[in-house]
Amino acid sequence: MTTLDVHANLTYDVGAPTSFAFSIIAARTAHQRVTSEQFDITPDVDVTFEPYGEGAHQLLRFDAPAGSLDLSYRATISVDGDDTDPALLTEATFAQIPAAVLPYLNPSRYCESDRLVRFASDLFGDVDPGYPRVQAVADWVGSNVHYEPGATDGSSGTTDVLLQRAGVCRDFAHVSISLCRALGIPARYVSGYGVGVEPQDFHGFFEAYLGDDWYLFDPTGMAAINSLARIGFGRDAADTPFSTFVGDASLVTKEITVEPVGDPEPEPDATSTA
Repeated sequence: MTTLDVHANLTYDVGAPTSFAFSIIAARTAHQRVTSEQFDITPDVDVTFEPYGEGAHQLLRFDAPAGSLDLSYRATISVDGDDTDPALLTEATFAQIPAAVLPYLNPSRYCESDRLVRFASDLFGDVDPGYPRVQAVADWVGSNVHYEPGATDGSSGTTDVLLQRAGVCRDFAHVSISLCRALGIPARYVSGYGVGVEPQDFHGFFEAYLGDDWYLFDPTGMAAINSLARIGFGRDAADTPFSTFVGDASLVTKEITVEPVGDPEPEPDATSTA
């Protein structure tokens, strides 16, 4: 088990009454427990917590008046991954993939997997299927895409990142997801927190469906798999923005800290926190 302390502080300049939805709350799953949690919001507003999408993803929602808005979220999270021998993690055949998982084989806004089938086959077609092939995908992305803040923007998809070979964590995840889907392996984007992310921010990584469960991978290589805490997941980053609002507001500051509590556990070979 690994325990993490996370703190997210967001400040906005709100020009007119605005409705916000924040995706910053650590998920509750079979392998991830939130042992303490605190919200501080200035000014005082009425908040609701609403389930969003699949799984244990929650949104924090409220209406804010014009002026300065400060939101602070603190949590202590215990991650107890379902460690599995990678040799046992095979690729499911199409007939074995549950209907709820099938959408994660399809191309999506940022993951243009349908354009990469031949490319993925040339690179990974001869790699042993299952966990070794997904790990090979993550390793290739980590070695062939340069981590460069500002290299991409909200319109950049997988093909853009592959052309310039640079991006940030979400881009590393999108390329990995696209290559997995092009190989017939369901894959999905995960937003969360990670120890060691530099510069520290909300982190993006991915999961692949192997055997009969979802397993975590971080192609940036910045965070150990057992030092990742999930917030939510979706087809790509478009499904898991940390903030969505309707009105007039601009982000002034975003400060994220993620620290381990105690000595970290040895990193397992394969982990699911779903």
